[in-house]
Amino acid sequence: MKVIEDFRKDKYNLPMVIYLDEDLIGCFALYTDKAGNQYTSNENAILLKSFSLDLRHQKKGLAFKTLKVLPDMIKLSHPDKDEIILTVHHSNAPAINLYKKAGFIDKGYRFNGEEGEEFIFHFALD
Repeated sequence: MKVIEDFRKDKYNLPMVIYLDEDLIGCFALYTDKAGNQYTSNENAILLKSFSLDLRHQKKGLAFKTLKVLPDMIKLSHPDKDEIILTVHHSNAPAINLYKKAGFIDKGYRFNGEEGEEFIFHFALD
């Protein structure tokens, strides 16, 4: 809940929650500011931030299912967006594999974050 409250402090953060039946199992945010996305010059990109799933619900395919419906959800709610951008820490192999499996592409762009090198992944919204 703290993550969601923190996101609400910035009008460009759109906090989202992931439910399984009636249980809150995860969250993420979509960052919508055209000028504030430091990972791309594409003003029509939307940034996926802080994607997380409760540990008790990991390794069940739920994160993958969420990522697979995300593009259609964004197309409906933000029709002006043509790309999803996300960053992932270079050492987070499970997340990197998940994003690749879900169709995100590593084009080789890197960002030096507070905790080290981040890979920037892209997903085109055709």
